[in-house]
Amino acid sequence: MLEFLQNFFTDNSFIPHGHCYLWKPSLVWLNIISDSLIALVYYSIPIILIYFVHKRKDFPFKWILLLFGAFIVSCGTTHVMDVWTLWHPTYWLSSLIKVITAIISLYTAIALLPIIPQALALPSPAQLEAANCQLKLTLKELENTQAQLIQTEKMSSLGQLVAGIAHEINNPVNFIDGNIFIVNEYTTNLLNLITLYQECNCHLVSEIQASIEEIDLNFIKEDLPKILSSMTMGAERISKLVLSLRNFSRLDEADKKEVDIHEGLDSTLLILQNRLETEGNHPDIQVIKEYGNLPKVECYPGQLNQAFMNILNNSIDTLKESINGCQLLVANAKTTGNQQLITKTNNPQIWISTEVLDSNQVIIRIADNGCGMTEEVKPKIFDPFFTTKPVGSGTGLGMSISYQIINKHGGQLKCVSTPLVGTEFIIQIPIRLKSV
Repeated sequence: MLEFLQNFFTDNSFIPHGHCYLWKPSLVWLNIISDSLIALVYYSIPIILIYFVHKRKDFPFKWILLLFGAFIVSCGTTHVMDVWTLWHPTYWLSSLIKVITAIISLYTAIALLPIIPQALALPSPAQLEAANCQLKLTLKELENTQAQLIQTEKMSSLGQLVAGIAHEINNPVNFIDGNIFIVNEYTTNLLNLITLYQECNCHLVSEIQASIEEIDLNFIKEDLPKILSSMTMGAERISKLVLSLRNFSRLDEADKKEVDIHEGLDSTLLILQNRLETEGNHPDIQVIKEYGNLPKVECYPGQLNQAFMNILNNSIDTLKESINGCQLLVANAKTTGNQQLITKTNNPQIWISTEVLDSNQVIIRIADNGCGMTEEVKPKIFDPFFTTKPVGSGTGLGMSISYQIINKHGGQLKCVSTPLVGTEFIIQIPIRLKSV
């Protein structure tokens, strides 16, 4: 046995391989360099495979990579032995290494057969790209759905609150409105009676005359009808506000219904009236209406009013910003990063116009003369959670939800904006909803 092992490492039984090349230096060195480079490359491949397996712990075919690495190492060793046997004829050892290489390669080839169907079942790069695109679309839909759910929950709570307040206010307002006419009639009769009493020839006792002068009866007779008239106007305004709140919330109109678009716009404007009025150094925001002759439109009224509210709120915010000054990038901002504050008009306005298009669609335009939008902002205006307002001042959901609402109605919501000129939102919806 010892003699058998010694034969593997002895170099006395054969002549070196270099004799076959007649020891020509150029030929010998050519073989040395080529075999050495091949062996070096072979030995580098298993290192890369081991690094890959270490980093990708989820890879399902680790064992085959390690087996393939062993095959590569044995192949590299055979080339090392080719260099060694140029001077040392240990051909038994060289042959043994080749036998080991053959066994490993055969086992590797056999082991590959069962995993070929699994490898073929793996998705191709094109399939992975398609799946990735589909995943992106799904994530986008989930993001939109999340935004819709958040805003819907907000509007649902707001609608319930508004409806509850409108209901509670409506009862005392009805009481005041129903009785103020009677009070006015009683007051008129009493004042007439006092006037007749003063005009008669009866002598007024001194105490009555003193009381008349003390309470300034003439002023009361003049001012009391004015007070009652103001109370009547206030009661009527509260009644209109309650009606607008009820029209805006429309909790009882979850399904589609034919409504007057102008009624929804007016109700929304009435609710936003306090934001349109003078506030500090901000002047009143003038609303210019150019309503066309629209038929009743089949829609989801509560949702459409929500879209009007979001767009009008956006316009009001923009106009208040324009009064303070528009922070816009100058022409060389990309290279210098400079900005400038540009003062806008002190006459903020919102234009609302409506018209019929092609007898089967209506267009609602809501425009302002505010700061406008830059080219960087315009493509993102309808993205969920995008906002140019300071942190805590906006959720970035309003315009995204409005876009989805108009899209749900089978319409289009477009934005046209020019810096320092203004912004216009164009709503185009069908008069009749298409059946799904």
